[in-house]
Amino acid sequence: MIDKICMFLTNKIRQEMPEIDDERAEVINYGLQNIVGEIPKIFIMLIVAYILGIFKLALFTFIALLPYKGASGGVHLKSHIGCILFTTGFYCIIPFVSKLFVLPELAKYIIIIGIWIFGMIMIKLYAPADTENVPILSIKIRRKKQLLSYFTFTLALLIAMFINNSTICNILILANFVQTITITKLIYRLTNNKYGYEVYGNTSIQSV
Repeated sequence: MIDKICMFLTNKIRQEMPEIDDERAEVINYGLQNIVGEIPKIFIMLIVAYILGIFKLALFTFIALLPYKGASGGVHLKSHIGCILFTTGFYCIIPFVSKLFVLPELAKYIIIIGIWIFGMIMIKLYAPADTENVPILSIKIRRKKQLLSYFTFTLALLIAMFINNSTICNILILANFVQTITITKLIYRLTNNKYGYEVYGNTSIQSV
């Protein structure tokens, strides 16, 4: 159903813009699939979270991570079922696990500092982590997204460092750490993804 909807929208766009070739149409179609496909994933994730009794925490995890995730990018699984399972697992397991433990103050600071250093390095190397089907070819946009990644990642960990609620603290730490892992080359290889530059080459990246 999602594929048919996105193909219909892609064809409508091509009718209005005949200059779009087959390759660009494929990119547009993939982008539409990501947008339209998010809607059922979010609903399913929230339903599972409600059943598990963590609806508010899962919703908080989704909203809190959205700025960093939107800026830094990350892998896209090849099937809708895989995306649904990953999204549901990500936003349900993290808050569920976060309720189970309380970090001692010293350990919390050490972990946050360690994750921050790791994140800064990964953002420098990989963010924004685009894909072959939805590449980011503008240098200006890439720089903007990378700066936003630095800022949103650091802000989330600063809040985690000083907040008194242990569950919220754990969610911010775990969610931002796992999101950072999803932009790394190792995860891209394990999920059979490619960065945009690996397909289009650095010469395709535009200054505008």
